[in-house]
This record gives sequence, structure tokens and C-alpha cells, in this order.
Amino acid sequence: MPAVPKRKITSRRRRNRRAQTYAAPSLPNLVSCPECGEMVRPYHVCPYCGTYRREKILEIKED
Repeated sequence: MPAVPKRKITSRRRRNRRAQTYAAPSLPNLVSCPECGEMVRPYHVCPYCGTYRREKILEIKED
């Protein structure tokens, strides 16, 4: 025979458990780029000016 719960799981307990496992994804942390001042993800090349740790990595074409 399979295991059977001894008591009913209350809706509050069930919601508390699900709140931990099915939590909404949080927004990524953003920091300001030291070169252009735009908000970018940390430890990534800035897509606006193409720098990483104050070094030019990418050439950004301006229209």
C-alpha cells in the first residue's frame, strides 16, 4: 500500500510550500556602466558603449 497522509494539508501550508518552489523570477541586478552611465548587467559587456572593465571590447555601430 502507498503512503497516505495522516492529516489534511491546510491550504495555508500548501501555499507557503509552493511560494518557495514556484517563486516568480526576480529581475536581474543592474549596475551603471562607468563609461556611458547606462544600466547594464554586472560582469557583462555594455551593449551601449561596448566596454568591459573600462576596456573597449566591441565596436558599436551608431545609426
